[in-house]
Amino acid sequence: MKRVLLTVVMIGSLVACVSAPTGPTIAIMPREGKPFEVFQQDDQQCREFAANAVKDTSNAALKEGVTSAALGAALGAAAGAVIGGGSHANVGTGAGVGLLGGAALGAMNSSGKENQAQTQYNIAYQQCMYSKGNQVPSYPSYAPPVRNPAGAPSTYRPIQ
Repeated sequence: MKRVLLTVVMIGSLVACVSAPTGPTIAIMPREGKPFEVFQQDDQQCREFAANAVKDTSNAALKEGVTSAALGAALGAAAGAVIGGGSHANVGTGAGVGLLGGAALGAMNSSGKENQAQTQYNIAYQQCMYSKGNQVPSYPSYAPPVRNPAGAPSTYRPIQ
């Protein structure tokens, strides 16, 4: 009974390690002349938009981590039973070793999914903030048309 409780606690601790993005990991600045209160409203709306965009990816990371840990424990218990000739102590030891291995594998797999979710979150957040006219790194702001010098073709753009 104690080993079952320990197994449940260890799987629960793995679940605590897997999380959805809590916010953007990029800096966005308000455009010149935009009131900060309006920028804060844009930020809140875009955080909600980005969170909804990655909801399925974050849930997949959580499920993958828990599934890997549970599968590792089951395989470890089976291996412990086979190796130990059916002894209860060996089954428990095998389950413990399998849980640790499965938890490590699950954490590694879900970590990759978490990174993917954070990247998708950042992209959705950037798109939203850019569409609201804010300054997004690596995306040039809209520049008003430049007057052409006399005699220059209409496609002339000075080098900046």
